[in-house]
This record gives sequence, structure tokens and C-alpha cells, in this order.
Amino acid sequence: MSKTILIATEKPFAEEAIEKVHQIVHNAGGFELKLLERYNNGNDLEEAVREVEALIVRSDKVSKEVIKSAKKLQVVVRAGAGYDNVDVDAASKQKVVVMNTPGQNSNGVAELAFGLMLGLIRRKYLGGPGTELKGKSIGLHGFGHIGKCMAQIAKGFGMKIFAYDPYVNNELMNELGVEACTSADELYEIVNFVSLNIPVNEETEGSINYKLLSKLRKNGVLVNTARKDLIDEQALMQIMAERDDLMYASDIAPNWKVEMEEKFPMRTLFTSKKMGAQTVEANMNSAIAAVTQIIDFFERGDTTFQVNA
Repeated sequence: MSKTILIATEKPFAEEAIEKVHQIVHNAGGFELKLLERYNNGNDLEEAVREVEALIVRSDKVSKEVIKSAKKLQVVVRAGAGYDNVDVDAASKQKVVVMNTPGQNSNGVAELAFGLMLGLIRRKYLGGPGTELKGKSIGLHGFGHIGKCMAQIAKGFGMKIFAYDPYVNNELMNELGVEACTSADELYEIVNFVSLNIPVNEETEGSINYKLLSKLRKNGVLVNTARKDLIDEQALMQIMAERDDLMYASDIAPNWKVEMEEKFPMRTLFTSKKMGAQTVEANMNSAIAAVTQIIDFFERGDTTFQVNA
């Protein structure tokens, strides 16, 4: 009997990516592919997963209710690195394997981060004088796949590159032309731009707080392409009100988006919807990785990218 793979995406993959996935599933044999795109609410997802063995999502919420509805579900793959949109505990209790696809979206996210930086420092291209990236310093808060891509791009701009990541060997950073910092405090104190490239968890949630933000240099720019829950938004509002030199750009609209844009119109820049991985190339990479991991899971028991116990 064939296994059914459901791709549930409120924000669909590019058509080219879906075509490639169809081809991979067809060539593998023994699998059926179903799509749920641009759906309206969680109830639609709950209904769609009832009879499927595998699920691929992007930023879609795979809640406890969704998992409970999926009686046959064996594996969920989040097409991307972060997986906080999946209720991992609920999945583990139901013996559902949860995986991610690290590194597949990295270049798209990294390029967007620089696009946001340029948009702010060039005054949103409205005619006023701005500044350049060349000769400035960038601090990478987190040095995983995205951080490494950003370091490569930053070299092209002629920037000085620093990073802080307690889980990455400093020698590796140095080999890639990046100077390692010993703490987040040190990083924020010495650079012109800070890029957030860390996951949200119990340790990092709200960790970008007033104490840390106050260490930003004059005319400092904070760019967030990670998760909004990393930011203590009240602290961010306070520090931006106190210092008219700081700027904030984010690929994740903050809860206080309207107030921030009203108070700091030329010092904030937000995408309309999370866009870091919204390129044809990133779509293709992550979609292919996700469906390949599912096929390998069923055919060979491969759980290389499993993130739950």
C-alpha cells in the first residue's frame, strides 16, 4: 500500500519546486502526493492530515490538535531550519518523527538580511543621503548555515566580520576570516550591524533585551531574520525612543509593528510577510530535501535530521 505525503503550505512553494517534488515522488514509486495550499485555518489542516503518513510544512503551525487528528502520521518535515512551529512534544508522545532541512534556505535568508540593511542605511531609497556597507563591521549573532553565508557575502562588501556562537569552534570562524567574540555583550559593543541568526528556545526567548540592546554602537543596526520571540519588544521600543540613532529591520513583523512604524518611520523596515526563504532556489532546495528525507525515512529508516527524541 502506498504512503501519502501531504504538503501543507499556507504560503505555497514555487511552482517549479512542486513540479520537481512530483517528479521525485513518481520516480520513487509507492508514494502519493497531496497538496493543501493557501488554506484559511488550522481546521483545514486538521482535516487534511487525517489519512496521511507524512507531512511537509513551511511556517505552518503543526499544533497538538493537528497531530492528534493525524492517526496514520509517522513523520513531519519542516522545510527550513527552525521548527518551533511544530509541537515537538505532542509529536514525540504520538511517536511521530519530526525533521528539519538545515541549510537549504540559508543563502536566501542571508541575501535578504543584506537587502534589509541596505534599505535602512540608504534611507529606504527616498532621496536622502545614506551610508555604505564597505568598511563597516557586522556581528553575526549565531554562526550556523546562515551565518556562514552572511560572512561570505559580507566579504564581498568589504566589511569586517565578527561572530558570537558558543556552539561553534572559534578556530572554524577564524579559518573563514571571522573574528570570534567571547560573548554577545562584546559583539554588540564593537560592530555597526548585528544580524540575528539563532533559534528561539527557553534560553534565547526574549534574550535580545534592554541590557544587550543598550550596548549597540552609535548608528547601530539590528537585523532579525530569525524569530520575533527573540526580541524583548518593549525594551526595543524603549531603547529606540531613547536613542534616535538606532535602526531595526526584521523579516518577522513585530507585535508592535504599527507603533514602531508610526514612531520610527525611517528607522524601521519590515517585510510584509516572512520572505527569507521565498526564492525559487530556496523553495527548490528545501522542498527537494524534505520529500527526499521522507522517502529515505520510509525506505531505509533514515532519521538523520530528526529533531525530537
